[in-house]
Amino acid sequence: MSEMVEVVIDSIRVSLMSQQRIVILREKDDERYLPIWIGIYEAESITIALQEVEVARPLTHDLMYKIFNQLDAHILRVEVIALRDDTFFGNIVAERDGQTLNIDARPSDALAIAVRAHVPILVDRGVMDAAGITPEEDLQEEIDQSGAPAAPAEPEDGEDRLSVFQDFLEGLDIDESSEDDESDDKAK
Repeated sequence: MSEMVEVVIDSIRVSLMSQQRIVILREKDDERYLPIWIGIYEAESITIALQEVEVARPLTHDLMYKIFNQLDAHILRVEVIALRDDTFFGNIVAERDGQTLNIDARPSDALAIAVRAHVPILVDRGVMDAAGITPEEDLQEEIDQSGAPAAPAEPEDGEDRLSVFQDFLEGLDIDESSEDDESDDKAK
């Protein structure tokens, strides 16, 4: 078995361009992230489990988790084991009667099960190295490619940020007499 890195679900995001969902996995002991595109229903299922929302009838992943329990198979962990042709491959590792079962699964389905079973989520180190994102390193790469350092962001307090709106409002030419005319028009 190759070396695995433990991750947690950091967030689920919505792409503004396509309305697709992205689950962001964060390395447990580092600030490295792994974004994985997932389906709308899988995103909803993961979110419902993370927020511990009670549903009237079991969702598909609730049903799968119940089947594991009824068959006396204990889920040990879920894994993201490979990345081929921009597709992630997952695995659910369970144990039944002393036998380890490796069940092929889409990562999104495996994550939905992991949240319900409260088991570790592992990612193959090669996958994390290939597709993982470290925010500081990515910013440094942009600086290196452009040749010029980026200007440091100045912290803005709330008043400075709102001053733009204040300037806009002060620049409006609102004539009080036109407001009176409008109210007279509405009264007629």
